[in-house]
This record gives sequence, structure tokens and C-alpha cells, in this order.
Amino acid sequence: MNTQVASQVGLIGLGAMGSGMAGSLCRKGHAPYVFDVRSEVAQAFATQGGTACSSPAELAKNCQVIISVVVNAAQTESVLFGENGCASAMKPGNVFVMCSTVDPNWSIALEARLEKLGILYIDAPISGGAARAASGEMTMMSAGKPEAYAIAEPFLSAMAGTLYKLGDKAGAGSKVKVINQLLAGVHIAAAAEAMALGLREGVDPAALYEVITHSAGNSWMFENRMAHVLAADYTPLSAVDIFVKDLGLVLDMARASKFPLPLSSTAHQMFMQASTAGFAKEDDSAVIKIFPGIDLPKKV
Repeated sequence: MNTQVASQVGLIGLGAMGSGMAGSLCRKGHAPYVFDVRSEVAQAFATQGGTACSSPAELAKNCQVIISVVVNAAQTESVLFGENGCASAMKPGNVFVMCSTVDPNWSIALEARLEKLGILYIDAPISGGAARAASGEMTMMSAGKPEAYAIAEPFLSAMAGTLYKLGDKAGAGSKVKVINQLLAGVHIAAAAEAMALGLREGVDPAALYEVITHSAGNSWMFENRMAHVLAADYTPLSAVDIFVKDLGLVLDMARASKFPLPLSSTAHQMFMQASTAGFAKEDDSAVIKIFPGIDLPKKV
């Protein structure tokens, strides 16, 4: 292994996506430094390869490229500028890669803030789910300066099956990701509504799933999420509150230009209702639980 290359990359946030991404880096011959607020998770990963760090700052001292895979803008702010944040330890010319789903205007402002410190930035939200992250087949929607790609691209390509370069400045990647989340959220809400109607009408849910997944009405989200409903498994691979946040970002982006999004608005309300009904941390397919008068499948 080329230890010089291996020591250049760090990853912060070993959740469902981040852990798979770190594993992909290992498979491609890199040994990433890692940090997670759950120190035991970072230590467990280090047994597979790489090095666990006690803070973002410690990680940054060892890395030319830092990949942040935390939940939102607030956590990214903390990673960079909080106590023992990595910005204070990064050197001019280092690259910060931001993989969270955030307001595009916030991402644009972050690039300018890091530029004042001499730090290069890539706006790089991700999609594809935990399984594709683990197999190195996820999609990355990125935007950044050519000099940032020149340093970081080998690591990005190691984690993503498809790396889209959408512009030479921050914002474009986040805008495309927000639009992707519009579709994802609406499709999950529509899939739940369709399955709920089938249950209300007494249609066998397994038969309905079989027919729809082989018909024109199918979607990737119906096929994936309604399988969770059939299994009565609401383990949060992507939680209800993720779409409360992400569809909120969709509506915020559109509101700024007074652009109407009637389907997104309705889907957002559905996820809000599911969240306040007590399903906030369940899998996003639990949005089906807002429909009255239906008997959901139970675990066998």
C-alpha cells in the first residue's frame, strides 16, 4: 500500500452512508483517518483499516482531503468551526468535501468562508442509500474548483460509482441534490398513499406489490420502501425526519424565487404529520402510518 496516499484522506461521520464510504476507501487501497461523535464506532472501524481520531482537529492535522458525511448544515458548522473543529487545523490548499444535503445558498457561503482561510471546497451531496455507499456505487453530485478536484478526485472516485461535476463553484451540487430529494420525497409519499388505498380496499398487499413492481406505475421508491411496509420493518435506513428536513429545503429554495411546488408541499405535510404522530425516527416508509382505517402488515 502507498502509505503516503493512504495518509491524505479523512472522513468525518460514520453513519449509514459514511461507514460505507470509509469502507470503499479502504478497498481502494486508502487507509482513512476517521472521526465520529460516537468514539466506539470510530474505534470499531479502525480495526478494519484506517485510524480513529479523537476530534476533527486531530483528523485534519493528518489529512490533505477531509470528507464530511454528517446530517446537516449545523453539524457541518460544528465539524469545521466548533470546539476542536477541523478548519483550525487545516493547511492552505487542503480540501474540504461536504456531502450533506443543505441549502445551496449556505453551501455557496461556506465556500467563500473557507476560501478566506485558503481552504479549497467541493460541494458534493450524495445519493443511493447505504447499500450503494458500502459497495462504492453511490452517486455524487459535486461542484468545485478544478484545483480542488485535482487533489480530491481519486478519493471521490473511490467512493462513488458515478461522480458528476456540475460546475466550478459551490451551489450546483446542492441544487441538484435538493431537486433529487423533491422527487424522492414525493415518490415515497405517493407510494405510501397507493399502498394505503390498496389496504383500505382489501387488496392483498403482497399481490399489489408484485403487480405494481411489474407495471408502469412502479418507481424505485415504491419497490424499495413498500418492501419495508410488507415486512413491517421500520428500522430507519432513512428516517421520516430526514424528509421533514429535505423537503423543507426544497420548499425554501423554491420560495426564494416564488416558484410553486404543490406536490412537494403536500408530501412535506405528510412527513410532518408522521413526525408529530411519533414516527420521526422510524424509516421514512412509516409515512404510511398517517392514513386512517387501515391494517398494516405485521411481522411474521
